[in-house]
Amino acid sequence: MKTNRREFIKISSMGMGALALATTPVLGWVPGFLKDDYTNPDDSKAKRYANYCEVCFWNCAGWVYTDEKDKIWKIIGNEDDPHSNGRFCPRGTGGVGMYNDNDRLKTPLKRVTDESGKQTFVKISWEEAFDTIAEKMTEIKDNYGSESFALFKHGSSGKHFAQLLKAYGSKNIAAPAYAQCKGPREEAFKVTFGHPLHSPEPLDIRDTKCLVLIGSHLGENMHNGQVQEMSEAIGKGVNIITVDPRFSTVASKSKFWLPIKPATDLALLLAWIHVIINEEIYDQKYVEKYTFGLESLKKHVENYTPEWAAGITTLSAQDIRDTAKEMANASPAVIVHPGRHVTWYGDDTQRLRAVAILNALLGSWGRRGGFFMPEKAKLPKYPEPKAPKPKWSWRDISPGKYPLAGTGVTNLLIDASHPDYEGDHKIKAWFIAGTNLIASIPDIKRTLDALNNQEFVVVVDTMPAEITGYADIVLPECTYLERYDSPRLAQHREPNIALRVPAAEPRFDSKPGWWICKEIATRIGKGDFFDYKDFSEVIDWQLKQVGTSLEEMKKIGVKKLNRKYDDLYFLEDEEIEFHTNTGKIELYSTTMEANGFDPMPKYTAHQESSEGFYRLIYGRTPAHTFSRTTNNPNLTALKAENDLWVNPKVASEWGFKNGQKLWLQNHQGKVSEFPIKIRITERIRWDSVFTAHGFGRTDKRLTRGYGRGISDSEMVSDVKIDKETGSTGMRNNFVTFLTEKPNTAKKES
Repeated sequence: MKTNRREFIKISSMGMGALALATTPVLGWVPGFLKDDYTNPDDSKAKRYANYCEVCFWNCAGWVYTDEKDKIWKIIGNEDDPHSNGRFCPRGTGGVGMYNDNDRLKTPLKRVTDESGKQTFVKISWEEAFDTIAEKMTEIKDNYGSESFALFKHGSSGKHFAQLLKAYGSKNIAAPAYAQCKGPREEAFKVTFGHPLHSPEPLDIRDTKCLVLIGSHLGENMHNGQVQEMSEAIGKGVNIITVDPRFSTVASKSKFWLPIKPATDLALLLAWIHVIINEEIYDQKYVEKYTFGLESLKKHVENYTPEWAAGITTLSAQDIRDTAKEMANASPAVIVHPGRHVTWYGDDTQRLRAVAILNALLGSWGRRGGFFMPEKAKLPKYPEPKAPKPKWSWRDISPGKYPLAGTGVTNLLIDASHPDYEGDHKIKAWFIAGTNLIASIPDIKRTLDALNNQEFVVVVDTMPAEITGYADIVLPECTYLERYDSPRLAQHREPNIALRVPAAEPRFDSKPGWWICKEIATRIGKGDFFDYKDFSEVIDWQLKQVGTSLEEMKKIGVKKLNRKYDDLYFLEDEEIEFHTNTGKIELYSTTMEANGFDPMPKYTAHQESSEGFYRLIYGRTPAHTFSRTTNNPNLTALKAENDLWVNPKVASEWGFKNGQKLWLQNHQGKVSEFPIKIRITERIRWDSVFTAHGFGRTDKRLTRGYGRGISDSEMVSDVKIDKETGSTGMRNNFVTFLTEKPNTAKKES
């Protein structure tokens, strides 16, 4: 199956089985008033099953209901779940669309090349798929070592595939959630407080008096629990400071909206720190007792005045002072939100260090209304053999590079897979589980060049995402509504566990991830790492170790462990040692210094746009999660495509009308595959444009997502790498407008 270059293959209707079930209803629950001939299922005869949502990483626990024919028809929240409080967002309730989507992958597929050299996919059995995978895994191991097989994963079932790779002998495992999303904030808070944040972040939003959102779009990114708490706090009169080039939804609820010039956030943060230290409005007792490096920090920010920052950020010096004092007045019940997607400009660990330092000065870590002390729920690990020790891992690909990275870095695995890699630790095969690398990794061309350099590629997904068209073997995984997965472990105020059980049999010939991994493991002689007949046995064993059982959890769905909110450990005058080199909160980071980085954040100017180009800002929309939901029948009914926010000044200069369709071209000559409608609005700065991420799907197999809007990922070709963590700064791209699509895109500059 090795080819010089994999052609993107459209999976045929025969391969997909699209026509066979064309009459299956697309929507799950349809209210009677929307469809006269629709009969609502009888609640008294409905069955319900415990589950936690997989539509986004918040993983809210809920109940999945099936009708009299055992078909899934609605999903609601579990009232005992601290993530959801019994209320699901549109994405969560729309999860039934994943189950009903007839565009789903339906059968294992294999890439073949006919006599003419044309590549295509053919249906195969699960047995043939597993035998082929096992044969190639053995071949790769014999020829190059098991470490040459890499895994890219996302979602709950990724744990099963990680276990498979570790049993095989490889720790070259990475998820875009780290290097393309939250890595810099995890490491910045770890070197400052000795503890990363994890998810959900330990934020006491409901009790805060001042909430600072700097590039965090709560209410549009639908982090359910935080959105609910923010709404509750707004009702109590909380003061919100929103820093955003765009007048977001939450900006409309804010006391202060600071429409900052993009890429200058660190200048604002440093000026805030300057004001708080120099006007001595920090929490002096807290800082004296718990922190290290105040005097060094004071000297460091001496010249980072509000007047200095005003000239960079385009904000007024007075607004900078007023907002700093607003935070101090609320201290310690204040939160400078750390955000989630923080991979922006390539100096992101230092920017998030400034966020952590600011919270430390305000005394918010470990204080009511700030950050509560995080404690994760724990389950004992199911007994299994000791995994073989790999000879090398992702850290050896470029020794000494990205020393603060706490987990696998996708970019390093791609580097080691690329034809231009000259090191000794080459990746020769990819396993891709639940992540559409075409949309999630910036610089698509480099990703595809690396992928096409592989000898073998397996893709596991529920949907025919674009990445499946480049696979050698495609495996259809059933949705989260049709399978068991490991219980959700959550920190929250009360550490808790939530259960997922299948509510229906898998549709088509799709299978659960645990079963797929078990079958492959058996064929490569590693079956003892999956020593169970059904994954429910593992779950029941784990639950019994913490005083419950699968039987009990099926009835309650969520179980809280040990602590209650009022008993949480909040810092007052207690003696506590932080897990840092000094045992204190490090305003001056000894870890950063020891690794050759600035121990305190410094401002560095970023690239500016040239005339006629505008910084591309992307974000979320309440109805969708990344690209995974932009074909979901329930959610595309809410929002089918994205639009491009353009300031009226810019629209006037170009002579554009509202709703006009345009193509985008970035500063390196990349042209969007499809056009996008423009939305002329005062809610965006004139030097920037904004669009929602995840749209513009390029595969016709996705019948609702194909060609609707644009993919912002196409425009992100200029990537700045965060030198501490290896994360990809993706907001250094600028676009201009084209009224017609050229025959060929301009070559890269």
